[in-house]
Amino acid sequence: MLKVGSRGSALATAQARTVVAELPNAELVVVESSGSPSEDKARWTRSLDQALLDGEIDIAIHSAKDVPGDRPDGIVALGVPKREDPRDAICGAISLEALSEQARVGTSSPRRAALIAAFAPQVQTVDLRGNVDTRLRKLAEGECDAAILALAGLRRLGLADKGIALDPTVFTPAPGQGSLLLEGRVGDDNVRELGELVSHRESELALAAERSLVIALGADCHTAVGALAQVEADLITLDAICLAPDGATWIRDRITGPVRDAAALGRELAKSLRAAGADELLALSRGEAS
Repeated sequence: MLKVGSRGSALATAQARTVVAELPNAELVVVESSGSPSEDKARWTRSLDQALLDGEIDIAIHSAKDVPGDRPDGIVALGVPKREDPRDAICGAISLEALSEQARVGTSSPRRAALIAAFAPQVQTVDLRGNVDTRLRKLAEGECDAAILALAGLRRLGLADKGIALDPTVFTPAPGQGSLLLEGRVGDDNVRELGELVSHRESELALAAERSLVIALGADCHTAVGALAQVEADLITLDAICLAPDGATWIRDRITGPVRDAAALGRELAKSLRAAGADELLALSRGEAS
């Protein structure tokens, strides 16, 4: 029996089950996470990493946007299933522009907070944490007037009607948002072949471009960076934005090239962003700037 590991949240297990259903002779194994939504998201992957390396599971399923660029020795990417809608969604309002002066918009994401400050300066952001159900409950209870969540998470939980998609050309999603990343052990060739069975070429290429950008920038969940790659025929276009935490300054750029160069294009766009001052904006996010 192939053991497929996932975190235990409702969203994590819902998205993992879609993969398990496509794999022969597979079962879902819930691995308790060592992290919580209030902590560094890199911690969310560690229990799955350890379970994989210890042989407790054969495949780990991650939300790609939460996986750090530096992966442990002995772990290898197996594939990327077809991506869900990568856009952010607003819940509790029809748009950011429709919100009144000083309306409270809930998010715990530095990227979303910076984008709100940059493109909807009439509102204020308030800290909103927890899983999808918890954040929607807090919204319903009046802790905020609106909230920004990933549309993919809403859709996977059957809650798509709770949110309205935001324009990704303005409100650029998190790198990897809406994508799942399957990982296995180095040298486990049979499992690698199974990962390839459920992998989706365009989604894998898009994630390669977005992750290479993040790694080249040295960005993480604490930095205000958005990126979205889109594949059309043999070309891939990668859009990215880096913002100061207060949204007062941002740099946006785009690159297009052949799909075979997806990862290289991510690195090239990162180089362009850094030349335009992205390092200084990222330092502000980390509290490193003087």
